[in-house]
Amino acid sequence: MIQIRDLYKYYGDRRAIGPLTADIHQGEIVGLLGLNGTGKTTTLRVLACDLLPTSGSVQVGGVDVVAEPDKVRSKIGYLPDRPPLYEDMTVREYLRFAARLRGTAQSGLDKLVDDAVEQTELGEVRGQLIGTLSHGFKQRVGIAQAIVHRPEVVVLDEPISGLDPVQIVEMRDLVRSLRGAHTVIVSSHILTEISETCDRLLVLDRGKISWAGTELELSTEFGQGLRVDITVRAPNPGGLVSMLKLIDGVQNVEPLPQSEPGAGIVTLRISATTDIRDRLCRTLVNDNVAILELVRRQELESMVLELLGGGEAGARRRSKKREAAEEAAAARKEGA
Repeated sequence: MIQIRDLYKYYGDRRAIGPLTADIHQGEIVGLLGLNGTGKTTTLRVLACDLLPTSGSVQVGGVDVVAEPDKVRSKIGYLPDRPPLYEDMTVREYLRFAARLRGTAQSGLDKLVDDAVEQTELGEVRGQLIGTLSHGFKQRVGIAQAIVHRPEVVVLDEPISGLDPVQIVEMRDLVRSLRGAHTVIVSSHILTEISETCDRLLVLDRGKISWAGTELELSTEFGQGLRVDITVRAPNPGGLVSMLKLIDGVQNVEPLPQSEPGAGIVTLRISATTDIRDRLCRTLVNDNVAILELVRRQELESMVLELLGGGEAGARRRSKKREAAEEAAAARKEGA
């Protein structure tokens, strides 16, 4: 779907991104992570044809962003960190305007607008002026204008910025609903939201992709694997730990204080090398153990911080990179 090859973007003499190479597949939701100033917004703006790259290539569905930017824009819906809203328009007027800007034909325009309103749950405010809406509804209008022309790719830059907890949950569900029908790229500083909504992660560090893969793959690389806390009601609590340790992929089973009172209630923390949640549930159900709660532990924040240079793991990674660079330089010198 999206192919990025040796992409660079300079502002004067300052390198904002590059070299950057990545593939993003059709129908997946990809999270773009990184500290402030690592090039996330610049990358998204290049993908959305809002900025021209300095060098390298970006293709969306086989179409080059430099050679045919208008054609690429018709394939992409873009929500920048500040939604491009006209506050003196009603929601419906604005969405019609946004759709026409993307080259949508007059026939079928109302259907596209109605579908975007329904998908973003804007029906109750469709006739209101945008300037009178709450911040949460304005963010929804921003997403609606990004999907009103049914693009193949949706690019969202900090879509939950400034939202309250209830609005964050609603926005999370909305982003998830785009999966499959659209390829979605999301940038966010709130790592738990990236973890909840994205299939795969791209971690940017000083304008380069320092890591790409799933959260589970990241956990495995850092030796953390998958961790789940589970509360069950077991007829034979004494043999539960031994039974769970026999499940393929389980590394450790650690008893925790009961999360709720009751006879036979047991709470455990399970560490595994792979995603064992399905095997875990089947094993417990087959043994007549009632599952009361299962929660995946969120370790993404600590792993990303270490990946970007903090902690002992980050120091080890930097050391290995230096050693590899020194060995390559030595090999080139000997070859000369």
